Amino acid sequence: MRRTKIVCTIGPASSRPEMLDRLVTAGMDVARLNFSHGTHADHAEVIQAIREGEARWGRPITILQDLQGPKVRLGTFVGGQAVLVTGEEFVLTGRTVKGTASRSSLNHPEFLAALRPGDPVWMDDGMLQLSVEKVEDGDVHCRIVSGGTVSDHKGVSFPRLPVPVSCLAPKDREDLRFGIEHGVDYVAISFVRSAADIQEVRKFLHDQGANMPIVAKLERAEIVANLQGMLPLVDAVMVARGDLGVEVPLEEVPVIQKDVIRQARLAKVPVIVATQMLESMVTHSRPTRAEVSDVATAIFDGADAIMLSAETATGRFPVETVQVMARIAERAERAVPVADTSRRRPEAYGFPEAVAEAACQAARLLHAKAIVAFTQSGFSARLISQDRPEVPIMALTPYSEVQRRLGLFWGVSSRLVHKVETTDEMIEEVETTLLDDGTVRNNDVIVIISGAPMWVTGTTNLLKLHRVGDRR
Repeated sequence: MRRTKIVCTIGPASSRPEMLDRLVTAGMDVARLNFSHGTHADHAEVIQAIREGEARWGRPITILQDLQGPKVRLGTFVGGQAVLVTGEEFVLTGRTVKGTASRSSLNHPEFLAALRPGDPVWMDDGMLQLSVEKVEDGDVHCRIVSGGTVSDHKGVSFPRLPVPVSCLAPKDREDLRFGIEHGVDYVAISFVRSAADIQEVRKFLHDQGANMPIVAKLERAEIVANLQGMLPLVDAVMVARGDLGVEVPLEEVPVIQKDVIRQARLAKVPVIVATQMLESMVTHSRPTRAEVSDVATAIFDGADAIMLSAETATGRFPVETVQVMARIAERAERAVPVADTSRRRPEAYGFPEAVAEAACQAARLLHAKAIVAFTQSGFSARLISQDRPEVPIMALTPYSEVQRRLGLFWGVSSRLVHKVETTDEMIEEVETTLLDDGTVRNNDVIVIISGAPMWVTGTTNLLKLHRVGDRR
């Protein structure tokens, strides 16, 4: 059974219900909706198709809303694209113009005033490079250092500039309200700079009466440097290597990826590794060997989830790409050694952390069939997941919204159960659920963790070693 989760970006190539069926069969666990593209109507159709499809698929699919944030993008071009020629001039303007090979508008013109001669400008995740020559009448005149083809709404990066705007632009606030109304499971925040950005999003969610889990996208050098202060405030992080690879030297990206995963594992925060993992499969039916190694390396490093972007959103082979990624993950997982829990930070331990680690140790010693987390919020399942036990992790919850959120956690399978009031009822519910779906048989050993009083968030304090069929 594959334990690393697969995140698929849904776009024109994958948004039809029949294609979603095929992606789920191929191995999709999380559907990412990129709010840099598409309309609310487009996204609403996808959300509805996913929720309606869950009955057919027999399992929930986690929906990740990815906000655009203060992402600087080009406008539209005549014919949808333009070829920028090395050595020629290119003008960036705050005025609304139709783009050509020599000029384009920006969606965030406030960045232009901060540019100075000599500043680098990158387009399309660093595929094209320009250098600022002068700023005149609000326009920025650049020289094309490394040209190429650029198309509508491609990203623009200014590595030397701080982000001069809030992480929640007006568009993001409207998009987030939409996400709340439509019941998305996670929200990813783009271009996070500090813990203050996360607090701003938390306040906005609170004001809307929502408590949605937050994924912080690591795209800026300053947040990578201050990661420890942010990790306790978020529910997951994403190593967004595209924009990050423009902000820092390319050779630093794999080092940062490994360090982010290490720090997040210590903090017991799930990590998604993203961007260009199987990029060649946008146009080809087979990946490069380097891409296969890249996916496997993310798993060796300890990633909880691996993400596909254009490969499934606009690529020619979305289903084949997911199938390839699933096969790579399954093979890599067989080669990963058991996690070393001795490197945990002692000061991070409370009752839930201690119970989760003890459950993993007990499962190993007793050759248990599964570890079962009875959970109200999903937190105890997340803790077990971060200890990387060898046995399956089963998370049982009476709340459908919690069950959907569990889809991001490494190794966790979820079941929706009846709400119980006593430990005896809990044991009966566990046995009935796992016997019915074939997870266990009579006389199998399972390790169960829960809290007392029942269904109070954050009270994980009970561990029971149980032999199926033995109700004593």
